Amino acid sequence: MNIANVLISTTKKFHSKPAVIFKDQPISFLALSDNVFKLANALLKSGIKKSDKAAIYLPNNPEYIYSYLALFSLGATVVPLDYMLTEDELASCLSHCQGKLLIAKEKDSLSLENLKKRVPSLENIIVLGESKSNFKSFQDVLNSARPLPVEIEIDDHDPALIMYTSGTTGSPKGILLNYRHLDGSPKAMEYFVDLTDKDVKISALPLSHSAGLIYIQNCICYGITLVLMERFQPLEFLKNIQKYRVTCFHLVPSMYYAILHLKEFESFDLSSLRWLVVFGAPSDPHLLRRFQQYCPRAHLLNGWGLTETCPPNTVIPLGSKKIESVGKPAPWMEIKVVGEDDNELPQGQVGEIVIRGWVVMEGYYKDPEATAEVIRNGWFHSGDLGRFDEEGFLYIAGRKKDMIKVSGEIVYSFEVENVLLKHPAIQEAAVVGMPDQLRGETVKAFVVSKKGLEVKSEDIRSFCRQHLAHFKVPHSVEFRDALPKTPSGKIQKEKLKMQEVI
Repeated sequence: MNIANVLISTTKKFHSKPAVIFKDQPISFLALSDNVFKLANALLKSGIKKSDKAAIYLPNNPEYIYSYLALFSLGATVVPLDYMLTEDELASCLSHCQGKLLIAKEKDSLSLENLKKRVPSLENIIVLGESKSNFKSFQDVLNSARPLPVEIEIDDHDPALIMYTSGTTGSPKGILLNYRHLDGSPKAMEYFVDLTDKDVKISALPLSHSAGLIYIQNCICYGITLVLMERFQPLEFLKNIQKYRVTCFHLVPSMYYAILHLKEFESFDLSSLRWLVVFGAPSDPHLLRRFQQYCPRAHLLNGWGLTETCPPNTVIPLGSKKIESVGKPAPWMEIKVVGEDDNELPQGQVGEIVIRGWVVMEGYYKDPEATAEVIRNGWFHSGDLGRFDEEGFLYIAGRKKDMIKVSGEIVYSFEVENVLLKHPAIQEAAVVGMPDQLRGETVKAFVVSKKGLEVKSEDIRSFCRQHLAHFKVPHSVEFRDALPKTPSGKIQKEKLKMQEVI
């Protein structure tokens, strides 16, 4: 995808229309385009060239969007970094990718001067807002150039992104995607949903994550208006839907739970919504059905995909009632379910989901061993467990690492979590396997109870016995005030397990 050409074309059609609304301030497509090309020319003048590694370390704001699009216009390799990363984590990522440029916003816990000393490749830092250092300000850089379109020849196989992710387990890896991969999400949106320039979408997901980048691509490819939130705040999210007549959005399950548990939820007018999607983790269909009670005209969509495979890769068709499923694959990719021997399993059997096609990443940057572990014979092994039904719909059973073996019996944590979330006193739940000398592993549940409601662990276990086989019932239940999560809202089960071991 040539981002500069896409932006120029969309701006011609919708120049005065709001492209982004941030903190109630609209930014037209013309203003967006001007700022992108000002920044692109300024960066070009400063020495940033095609394939240079340029990192962005900002909270959600319009400058993040300008930076993304300007760097893509230059054919640079963009390294979006989560604003929650510590200085040590930043130094590690920037050193690993040999970042040349960093666009950042300062914060008390971070010394940019120290960071520059720690990363030898880092030649330039641009700072958003007031700076305590001598680095150039973002606004000064923006004002130093004219909004002239840049003409850089970009090949499909040129490196476009290195997205560092730890998911919910393990060490961060740099997912390397090329410029053709930028076509993946817009092409999927065109195939799965009827997105048009009349739509208004709202994003509270971090722009540093693939789910956040999808919103930016939707904006410039389809001419939609994007309501951008700096962070996810459930009440503000609902206020924005009502105020700007938002028509569609995608969130992760934990964000839906947070919205549903607001006492003010029922008072908002959500009639403008026409579809909403849950991504990012296995979800409880009861969650979506509850949400739909307050926006009955909206289509409920469930989907699946990974950063490594340019999500979304599957989405249920508009109007489908099979919201327990994550849908069917797009026709430009192949998806199958395999056993431990990598052979395809019969319909209905649970195994690992593997995917093949041009949407699969180039690999983990500078990590051929990790790449070889997940891409075998052309198939990307997702680590997710699932099954296909007789109509070709895919169902997620959980993560392979979340499979618990109790006395030889297989327990899928997702199945237990769904039962726990049906309990009227439970707001959030996570299930993990804990080592046990007698059984191999036992099922342990971590739960957050709803405010003002008290429940005992034995009551929860008794409730589970009514819905689950005896070996799936949690052996123990621990109450928490909150569950650890990634910035994109996924529960960090490894942290729960590590805390228990410690």
